[in-house]
Amino acid sequence: MATHIFTTKLVDLVVLDNGVLQLTLSNPGGIVKGIRYNGIDNLLELHNEDLNGGFWDLNWSEEGSEKTRGKFDTIEGTSLKVVVENEEQVELSFTRTWDPSVEGKQSPLSIDRRFVMLRNCPGFYSYAIFEHTEDFPGFNLNTTRIAFMLNKDKFHYMAVADNRQRYMPSPDDRLPGRGQPLAYPEAVLLVDPVEPEFKGEVDDKYQYSLENKDNKVHGWICTDPPVGFWQITPSNEFRNGGPFKQDLASHVNPTTLAIFVTSHYAGEDLLLKFKHGEKWKKVFGPVFIYLNSVSDEQNALTLWNDAKEQMKKEVESWPYSFPASDEFPKSDQRGKVRGKLFVYDRYISKDNIPATAAYVGLAPPGDEGSWQRESKGYQFWTTANENGAFSITKVRPGDYNLYAWVSGFIGDYKYEVALTITPGHDIDVGELTFEPPRDGPTLWEIGIPDRSAAEFYVPDPNPKYINKLYVNHPDRFRQYGLWERYADLYPDKDLVYTVGVSDYKKDWFYAQVTRRTGEKSYTSTTWQIKFSLDNVVGGGIYKLRLALASVQSSDLQVRVNDVDANPPLFKTGVIGGDNAIARHGIHGIYWLFNVDIPAAKLIQGVNTIYLTQAKSTTPFQGVMYDYIRLEAPSK
Repeated sequence: MATHIFTTKLVDLVVLDNGVLQLTLSNPGGIVKGIRYNGIDNLLELHNEDLNGGFWDLNWSEEGSEKTRGKFDTIEGTSLKVVVENEEQVELSFTRTWDPSVEGKQSPLSIDRRFVMLRNCPGFYSYAIFEHTEDFPGFNLNTTRIAFMLNKDKFHYMAVADNRQRYMPSPDDRLPGRGQPLAYPEAVLLVDPVEPEFKGEVDDKYQYSLENKDNKVHGWICTDPPVGFWQITPSNEFRNGGPFKQDLASHVNPTTLAIFVTSHYAGEDLLLKFKHGEKWKKVFGPVFIYLNSVSDEQNALTLWNDAKEQMKKEVESWPYSFPASDEFPKSDQRGKVRGKLFVYDRYISKDNIPATAAYVGLAPPGDEGSWQRESKGYQFWTTANENGAFSITKVRPGDYNLYAWVSGFIGDYKYEVALTITPGHDIDVGELTFEPPRDGPTLWEIGIPDRSAAEFYVPDPNPKYINKLYVNHPDRFRQYGLWERYADLYPDKDLVYTVGVSDYKKDWFYAQVTRRTGEKSYTSTTWQIKFSLDNVVGGGIYKLRLALASVQSSDLQVRVNDVDANPPLFKTGVIGGDNAIARHGIHGIYWLFNVDIPAAKLIQGVNTIYLTQAKSTTPFQGVMYDYIRLEAPSK
């Protein structure tokens, strides 16, 4: 092993070498040009037509834009500084400041990107400090990430989870002639792939997305020689949208991403919108690029297990002690919040129920559930134990609200007392009680209140559009084109669900989508829920709870016993932009609507609730339901 780290500064390059790997970056740009490891001269691809090597980038728009895509900006530094150089560590700082001469051409941010190499460490770390000062113009930050384009002659096997890994198609298989674009550019049918085994499969990067809470390690394996390239994210504190937001991980190219901010599976609400003069600063990372190897090619796939073990070590080491920037608080500069959460629903139990496995978190001050649309600040989450006890540790100093949601119950919890975290502070909030929305006893319910549509009927894909990984897989919803299957199952009439007879696992389609009626023409759909009432409480108000797991450009309308009622009893208006239907997610942003149904709208005997999704310009407009419940008037 090397006794120290060599740093070599050339005219346009800087090279770090710790005896395990050699890392080459552009000087002063800070673009990763080379990673030499275990006999491979460069793990990275440098011959792509477009994106090459490893880099931080962002996507931004002018202030006032409502689009989630704007101008791409590969972040190149204008100055390099060696901020730490000793036997144990080298840390490089690549900075880029903003001035009015680049207005309209460059995102108005000052950016300090750091790369850290430790002695004898089989990998390197990277983090960045983004700052918008009071004299910078307003703008929208749509996306920021680190991307690595790996050597396409070497890396062919990808792993994002224990049950989501496989040999992947070549990037050439997506090109015209070999690949046929489908409903959107990311999805390609492989018609003449280099390797015949992939013929007839669909490749789409969104089929490999992960929720933030699960997105801790992913990457690629080379079998000759057996080498792994892994992106490890030990904390979600700097990612946007909370623990359930989904995002890209690794995909064909071969590409590995560390994503910090996107609107994927969420929409415009997740953009960071800055006004002129708004002061903001945030640290993204550090993340760890981990390299591993084995001697026997037959054991190459075991590199995934080793990467998982390394991920656990990185999580245990968080917050890292080595980053040189004062903007990254170390362990003794952070605080803690603990307590116990209970649920009280008088129609389930007369006593408080421990909020077992509840997700409890700290996020910037806001309304109930605002954390899922939050991007500018930091978030810290944990799960409660079987007694409802929780402990949120390693929290950066700042002002927060405490939020929670409990699987099995609708709605969001917010602790009304604002919490200020200071270094070393341990706050005990005591026993808290969440009272989920409830007016009266349950007459009937459809689904499970878990913020997902996974329990509903997910059809088999069209045999022409298969990803073999997801055949007989728990995540069958990740197959391409499932939205088109609705018209196959319901070519003329829409879904009718009869309470007490129908089974939501078989009879409730996972998404209420438009029905295709011709080439690029679609019609809205109206689903029916039929239910019987032995009697109607005169003068009472019945409550319909509509919990939605995803919405894309939809107007959901509710009518009762009159399909032609105008206006409808309730309508959401056009809402939603998470695009989870097209991107194979089984959820996006959570919505909860509470609809009052006057007793006069109901009859003794059979009643019908009509749910109309009224917008129908694309195949991807629609809603995924999480859970529906009808409550009788309060007793």
